[in-house]
Amino acid sequence: MTMSDLSPGARNAIRVCLNVQPRERVTVVTDEICAHIADALVREIDDAGATAHVFLLEALAPRPLAGLPAAIAEDLEHSSVSILAAHAQTNELSSRIQLTDIVNRRRIRHAHMVNITDQIMCQGMRADFQLVDRLSTKVIDTVRPARTIRATTPAGTDLHATLNPDYRWVKTSGLISPDKWGNLPGGEIFTTPGDVNGTFVIDGVVGDWLCARYGNLKDSPLTIAIEGSRLVEARSDNARLRDDFWEYTHTDENSDRVGEFAIGTNVGLTGVIGNILQDEKLPGVHIAFGNPYGAHTGAPWTSSTHIDVVGTEFDIWVDEQRIMSKGKFLIS
Repeated sequence: MTMSDLSPGARNAIRVCLNVQPRERVTVVTDEICAHIADALVREIDDAGATAHVFLLEALAPRPLAGLPAAIAEDLEHSSVSILAAHAQTNELSSRIQLTDIVNRRRIRHAHMVNITDQIMCQGMRADFQLVDRLSTKVIDTVRPARTIRATTPAGTDLHATLNPDYRWVKTSGLISPDKWGNLPGGEIFTTPGDVNGTFVIDGVVGDWLCARYGNLKDSPLTIAIEGSRLVEARSDNARLRDDFWEYTHTDENSDRVGEFAIGTNVGLTGVIGNILQDEKLPGVHIAFGNPYGAHTGAPWTSSTHIDVVGTEFDIWVDEQRIMSKGKFLIS
């Protein structure tokens, strides 16, 4: 992959999504796997007239990280924009939460590009994020007053969510503001649900470090049962996947609790590639167990873990209004 292949996605990230301005200071955190992608991002930062401060994780601390390196934390105290372009390793979530805690406190425009790849730079990062933002706005305007959402798939998902009016819906369309950091590529709206019950067939991907281990689950889906927003059963022909997922979702008292109910809105995507960073933006429903990002949703509880699960080909009803059929939005 050449720099010219990566440049369009990098330019979209810096000029459109983060809207980097001349003389701004940008903290860029990367690792050995993603250093070439960071180089493409830094080139665009330079072209925008801003200043990049680049940190290579392996040069600062052993991996997996036990915590956020002090040098990065210190630099974030002086930046208005930040980017994390690195691959997740087992048990590193706490270090990323430490980073986003600083981002939230200082209202930094932050791009979370965890597990970014060349493929994503050339696919999801080339999306028309202005279009994604317009659609995301229409979808969030539809769900905010709603009381219930039902989602089904041909594979057997039948999920019922009751919404809590005290919890906020959040839009992360790819256009990042000081109000909410976002994953790139962007394209989703999410909240913490009041209550979730039903079956979810994960024939897309699971998140965090399990994603790199298991990839696309089309040929070996994981089926989960949820009662009262808690995971109560997991089944799969892949016993190792089932056991790893079960262990992850029982790390602490809320690791098995649905903390996120989301609708992907990146209509530039056409299918699962086996990478959670992009696949959770696929039009449809995904949920996450664990940390509810309460600083944004208003949920009063927390967890040390967060793992997303993605299915495919959704039909979605918001109250009685059908907004999606077989993975295609019915909202223009």
